[in-house]
Amino acid sequence: MEGKLRNMTSVYITKADKMLLLFRQGGRVVNDVWTGSAGGHFEECELNDARACVLREMEEELGLKESDVKNLAMRYITLRRTKGEVRQNYYFFAELSDEADAHPVSNEGIARWFSYSELSALEMPYTAKFVIAHYLKEGCMTDEIYGGVADGETVVFTKLPEF
Repeated sequence: MEGKLRNMTSVYITKADKMLLLFRQGGRVVNDVWTGSAGGHFEECELNDARACVLREMEEELGLKESDVKNLAMRYITLRRTKGEVRQNYYFFAELSDEADAHPVSNEGIARWFSYSELSALEMPYTAKFVIAHYLKEGCMTDEIYGGVADGETVVFTKLPEF
C-alpha cells in the first residue's frame, strides 16, 4: 500500500418517507449503481471541509443550494481499503425544504425518489448500502455521528462522541 487516499462525500436528501437517489452514469469511480442524491471527490481547497464539498456537489449535480435543504448534517464517515487505496466517505443527510423543487434533474445520471421500504433492494456502492441500512434502523432516530470500517463482510459502526 502506497498511502493513496480517496476522499469523497455524499448527501442523501429525504422528503417525508422518501429518499432521493441518483443512478450514477459515466462516473470515474462509481458507475451504474444507485448513490446518494449528489456527491463526489473533494477539491483541494475542501480537504478539511466535507460540508463545503457536499454543498458544491449538490449545486453542481442537482442545482440545489443550501437554502433548498434543511437539517443538513454529516452523519457517517466510512473507511474501506480497495484497489490500492483507502477510501474515506463522508455521508450527509438533509431534508428537502418545502420551497425547493421536488423533482431535481441531475447532470450525473437519473435522480429518483424511493420509499424507504424500496432501498434495500437497490444496488449501491459497498459502504453506502450498509450506511443506508444502519440509518434506517438506528441512525434516523438520533443526531449521532457514526464511524464505520469495512471489513469485507460488513461495515462495523460505532458512535463518534465528541470529548
